[in-house]
Amino acid sequence: MSERKAVCPSFAIITCSDTRDLASDEAGQALEALIAAEGWECKSHVLVKDDRASIAEAIVAAADDIKADVVLTCGGSGLSLRDVTPEATQDVCERNVPGIAEAMRAHSLQITPFAMLSRALCMQRGRTLVINLPGSTKAAKENWEGIVSALPHAVSMMAGAGH
Repeated sequence: MSERKAVCPSFAIITCSDTRDLASDEAGQALEALIAAEGWECKSHVLVKDDRASIAEAIVAAADDIKADVVLTCGGSGLSLRDVTPEATQDVCERNVPGIAEAMRAHSLQITPFAMLSRALCMQRGRTLVINLPGSTKAAKENWEGIVSALPHAVSMMAGAGH
């Protein structure tokens, strides 16, 4: 049996909010801590307004310029009319990865029935995975728990390592 090299994914966090700044972004800070707890790197953490073009631009920068393996958006995936993160993600990504969003909702539904109200997506932009997480600290952590174990394998597959 051949040994596989351990994959250490790199991350970028994009918090999408009209009401927070980086200092008050508890969900983004919690995600940074969860990434660090895995021994992984967070290359960038930015905050943009709930604006489709601004969110799309931040995703492109994180994927193409910063070259993060995984971009976590935080916020803007609910039912408010200002929640446009899934649409911005679709604007700049090529391929849908529905299983990750389904896994987040399935995991979260074990905790709260409100998980069914999430419009979160997971999509691929080139070799970068873009995952929409909720803006609530509690919900962002719960969604992370539902998918974290699959992320190194996903990054490995996008890099061409196969199954």
